[in-house]
Amino acid sequence: MQGTSVNPNPSTEQMNHGGHEVFDVHEVLSGTIGTLNLYMLLRQHVKDPELQDMMDRHYRFILDEYNLTCECFKTGQKPSKRTEPYMMKQDNQFTYGLKASQPKKPWQSPSEISDEFIAGSLLGAAKSAASAKTMAALESTNPVVRRVLAASVPNCIEMAYELSLYQNKHQYYQVPQLAQQDMQQMLNLYAPAQAQPQLSSAGTAH
Repeated sequence: MQGTSVNPNPSTEQMNHGGHEVFDVHEVLSGTIGTLNLYMLLRQHVKDPELQDMMDRHYRFILDEYNLTCECFKTGQKPSKRTEPYMMKQDNQFTYGLKASQPKKPWQSPSEISDEFIAGSLLGAAKSAASAKTMAALESTNPVVRRVLAASVPNCIEMAYELSLYQNKHQYYQVPQLAQQDMQQMLNLYAPAQAQPQLSSAGTAH
């Protein structure tokens, strides 16, 4: 039986992916489907119109990015649409400090589902997506797939930030701070370099 030869440079564009890239992008696409399904499942339980609007905007954007990623991954070529940045509606104002609140505990019934739980679940999905897409981009050999994944990471970060701002505004997510003296000391631990250092060249005689 004649041995099977492997062509190191296949002519078809869709084959220009490395093995690690294929596995990591599969994980990204599978995770994105899970996120979209999560949005669809939880949307019916949301009470706050602001959160409903945010979820609808996120869903449309994530679905569009999913389709772009599928397209360039399958063809190995530039997708039919440009990647766009996600623009959030929340302002950037966090309220700092802790207020007394009831301790959290597991539900006793599914009827306890709340906007607080939903926002937290979506935040977790956005954080996971940012990590998975970063890892996949770092492993991608296909330049188009790498660019599409890399462009998507800041969008995941923006959505996560928007959700955390929403949580903070409704006191679902409180942000503690260090004591003023400790904070000031931490801020002053580092200083900028004053000049470009002279790097020694390899093989220079001493």
